[in-house]
Amino acid sequence: MDESAFRQSMAAAIERPCSFEKAVLSRCVSCARSERVQIAERELVSCQTLASLSRCKELHLHLRHAFTFALGKPDVSVPLPHALEKRVQCGGLQGIQYVLNDRSEIEDVDALLDSTLQQWGALADIPYSEVVHAAARNYKGRHGGS
Repeated sequence: MDESAFRQSMAAAIERPCSFEKAVLSRCVSCARSERVQIAERELVSCQTLASLSRCKELHLHLRHAFTFALGKPDVSVPLPHALEKRVQCGGLQGIQYVLNDRSEIEDVDALLDSTLQQWGALADIPYSEVVHAAARNYKGRHGGS
């Protein structure tokens, strides 16, 4: 399947693409609201609820902004290479979990967001500087480094 046909199939099959798809597919996190979908021998992740997708999109944007200096990529509108995006997604979520509970394993992204909102009230109020530092200490990429 060519890339154009794949994108059309994807758009038709996935109404709500997961904001943390790379993290879910790499199994560094899981989410009760995610659903895996197979299209043309590729695996994608869809979000089951619009409310969850909305807050995940907001959180992902905040994480992209928070990681700009650490990644040396000041323009958050430009797509990141796969490894850097995984660092934002996996490292960012693990960093939030660490700041919240002093551990980095994430059993459910949706539950993590519930806890995050209970702790700080709004996604904008998360101490992102602490999250980025926790991510640097706890996220180990493919080769074990950060």
